[in-house]
Amino acid sequence: MASVRRVLPTRLVSRVVTAYKEQAAAAATRKGSVADRVDVARSYDVFISHRGTDTKMTLAGLLYDRLVHHNVHPFLDNRTMEPGDKLYECIDAGILQCKVGVVIFSPRYCDSSFCLHELAMMVEAKKKLIPVFCDVKPSELSVLDAESHSPENLKRYSKALQEAKYTVGLTFNSKTGNWSEVVSRTANIVMKCMKEGKDR
Repeated sequence: MASVRRVLPTRLVSRVVTAYKEQAAAAATRKGSVADRVDVARSYDVFISHRGTDTKMTLAGLLYDRLVHHNVHPFLDNRTMEPGDKLYECIDAGILQCKVGVVIFSPRYCDSSFCLHELAMMVEAKKKLIPVFCDVKPSELSVLDAESHSPENLKRYSKALQEAKYTVGLTFNSKTGNWSEVVSRTANIVMKCMKEGKDR
């Protein structure tokens, strides 16, 4: 019986170690898959956060094209991701890779948990933020339908919005403003921020 008592713990330890190694390998694979989905061979310079129903076909899309024209690598969900990609995984990886975050605030931006998550992540990752207030004033930004968010996320989103409110940005009126001008100004600011980052 004494020999059995000595063997059992050894077998149990062996099983625990094997299980731990398997879990660690699986976690490493999952972590790697996130980077693979956003093309780890190509880093992203700027992440464009926007509400698709408001600005995907206008300001966000025009800015993406202008940045590409200047050899800047932007992340824009519908231009970067492919069918089958996991939304949060790709978005999170894109934000962590970027150097600058352009946040296009619009009337329905705060309705989207995806948009609020993107903003909170950029603030938490201490990315350089460039707010563009399109048809909305900074004072109008607030988390809507607070009951639909967990207390933790509600706190994150409110803090991120508060920081964005007090960050100097661009304002744009889609009915009377000059589209070419706002796109050019935003692109120039992005490139200036990137240059300043390289010079540090």
